[in-house]
Amino acid sequence: MSRKLTDTPSQEATAAWARLVRVQQGVLAAVERDLKKAGHPPLSWYDALLELARAPRGELRPRDLEKHMLLPQYSTSRLIDRLVEAGLAERKTCPLDGRGQFVAITSAGRALQKKMWETYARAIERHVGAKLSNKEAANLCDLLSRLAT
Repeated sequence: MSRKLTDTPSQEATAAWARLVRVQQGVLAAVERDLKKAGHPPLSWYDALLELARAPRGELRPRDLEKHMLLPQYSTSRLIDRLVEAGLAERKTCPLDGRGQFVAITSAGRALQKKMWETYARAIERHVGAKLSNKEAANLCDLLSRLAT
């Protein structure tokens, strides 16, 4: 049950905040290490490729790609440049607005996203799933949902 809003967080709220940030950073770093060890690019590449693969026709405007991504991407344009350079995505001109553009996943991008998922899924299981029961994971999801704004 939540408590009344005050100007100063309780010691418990401050400790929860610090633990949340440290755990998030630690788990992400562990997943990144697992991807790197398997010879894959960073998790942000997977995140972008997944969102493109899920999109209608496999394409999104760059700003929409950034909004959909699970991980914060402070330089979406550089990430898109890298994906295009690697042949995993391509830029397309918007037919309705010649100045606008879409980013579309390529068949190579779809293949890499699926290949990366194999490693990513094992990492999620190792760093989260194996440490929590399904009930505990559901409870954690419920608690974290209360923090979502």
